[in-house]
Amino acid sequence: MSQEVASAGPGEGSILWRPDTTSGRPGTNIERYMAWLDETRGLHFESYADLWRWSVSEVEPFWSSIVDYFGIELQGDRSRVLTTHRMPGARWYPDARTNYAQHALRRRDEQAALVYVDEDGDRRSIQFRELGEQVARVAQGMRALGVGPGDRVAAYLPNVPEAVVAFLAAASVGAVWSLCSPDLGAKVVLDRFKQIEPKLLIGSSRYRYGGKSFDRSPVLAEICAGLPSLEAVVWLEDSAIRHDSLRVASWTELLQQPAELHFEPVAFEHPLWVVYTSGTTGLPKPIVHGHGGVLLEHAKLLALHMDLGPDDRFFWLTSTGWIMWNILVGGLLVESTVLLYDGNPSFPDADRLWQLAADEKASYFGVGAAYLHGCLKLGLEPGERYDLSSLRGIGSTGAPLSVAGFDWVYRHVKGDVPLGSVCGGTDVATGFIGGCPILPVRSGEIQCRCLGVKAEAYDASARPLVDAVGELVIEAPMPSMPIYFWNDRDGSRYRGAYFERFDERWTHGDWVQFKERGSCVVYGRSDATLNRGGIRLGTRDFYDVVESLPEVADSLVIDTSELGREGRLVLFVAMAEGYRLDAALEGRLNDLLRDRLSPRHRPDTIVELSAIPRTLTGKKLEVPVKRILAGDSVDGVVSRSAVENSQVLDEIAGRAPEIAGARTAG
Repeated sequence: MSQEVASAGPGEGSILWRPDTTSGRPGTNIERYMAWLDETRGLHFESYADLWRWSVSEVEPFWSSIVDYFGIELQGDRSRVLTTHRMPGARWYPDARTNYAQHALRRRDEQAALVYVDEDGDRRSIQFRELGEQVARVAQGMRALGVGPGDRVAAYLPNVPEAVVAFLAAASVGAVWSLCSPDLGAKVVLDRFKQIEPKLLIGSSRYRYGGKSFDRSPVLAEICAGLPSLEAVVWLEDSAIRHDSLRVASWTELLQQPAELHFEPVAFEHPLWVVYTSGTTGLPKPIVHGHGGVLLEHAKLLALHMDLGPDDRFFWLTSTGWIMWNILVGGLLVESTVLLYDGNPSFPDADRLWQLAADEKASYFGVGAAYLHGCLKLGLEPGERYDLSSLRGIGSTGAPLSVAGFDWVYRHVKGDVPLGSVCGGTDVATGFIGGCPILPVRSGEIQCRCLGVKAEAYDASARPLVDAVGELVIEAPMPSMPIYFWNDRDGSRYRGAYFERFDERWTHGDWVQFKERGSCVVYGRSDATLNRGGIRLGTRDFYDVVESLPEVADSLVIDTSELGREGRLVLFVAMAEGYRLDAALEGRLNDLLRDRLSPRHRPDTIVELSAIPRTLTGKKLEVPVKRILAGDSVDGVVSRSAVENSQVLDEIAGRAPEIAGARTAG
């Protein structure tokens, strides 16, 4: 579908791109879907707004149409779509069975299913036919190691094809998948995997980043020792680490024996994977998504909102520890070629990914907003340096994309494609609000509420707002909402995470404004979650590491990112008696955070305080301190009577300009 560019206006809300509607023929997937609804259901919609209203008012007919349109195979009785519209407690297709991997592997031809490129330029391509063969063999190997439906398969792998194969193999068996990135330390991984008690661990003893190779053998040994539920281990490398008490195999051994693909039919809400919240308070919450809910949601998101299909090459910059990896793999559901990149996106050159997009003829290029802001700051002009003629769409998520970021994309990347900014989360493995190829793109704004997502902005009294900022709230169930949290037997953790603020309505924790015209502006998280390069991090991990040092009495970590601007990760420390913060201790803290957590956890600056501000009940004041650093007054963000040591807040306010411009730690 050819597109045309509208003149860029000055600032937020100006139209940067419009779809070309001159042909009069359906040119996008969503237009073909609307034509199909007209032909098969007698439903005619004049606009996206009309279609969205139907999708959230007629919830069951809408999702039933998604099942039919995308040919999602459901065994059993599919007449009952939804048990109740109340949340939590809504259950989807309770009498039907399906399997995610069966749909991801429907294509069996010679077209590339996965193309892998690392930062050194090494490249591998796996055809759809080959992918199915490898999944069959690995699944057979898993069964031989005792893995069956409901068993957990944990993985500690970089963004390599083997991770995708292992996931699909686990799904085909009916096992439950969970994945951590290999730059994470043993403590972070064990905090997650110990909760789900995996039977099998698949691990890689090394990964590369920034031109350096990192040996993870000691970390893997610690992870294995900390998981008493483990019965078997598969190493990606042939030189496997030996464990006397575990069955051990190499990846090569799993691939040796030919096997036929077999897909275990599982309940629609049978667990597909476990992903994790950032662990801001307490242990990371293990979120469980079901086979069927992910199938429906990802087919809708990738095909209708991102306009992906069999002829497309889909890229998103992600580690294996971010939900975008799961969404990227979902490209197989719509028969797109999935482009995997492993390594530093700026190595050996800052425009490495744009070269990748050109070389691999990517049709959709997705990254975190921080990456686009970084390209802007460096003054990159990839559209002039590289042939991006294959590019049909650009995606941005992880943080709000600024007006300047929008402008940079249209001036210096490509002016004739839709830029789809997305706001969603690990919690639902999708976007609540995002892009749409039949709507204009406005600077600084997200195009629309996604189909089937009844999203509103609420004030404190649960009144929906238009053209005003409020809490992002979802008023109706979605298929990819968590089926539960692992080990949350009475559902109290799940209810407490999303449904305490507004009864029977999901509160997500983002500040958002819905425009009268239907577009949206997101103003960032309304909770204390940190965000580094589009990856959400939890404060608890910081505190466990920093406060393990005897010199540190207490600590507080704050991300000062606001309204899409690049912020700083600030670590405040209160020293134990007799100690002061010096260069040597700063170096130790940075090394410790890097080695025990990940390189992303290194703060931009470390600041010594006389004490860490807490409530009278002992809770650290993360959100109020963030607002103070953004320029708000102390009395405007917190009641002093509720603070144990409110004078520290004045200390922070007085030093806020200094902290904002502080030197980089370490």
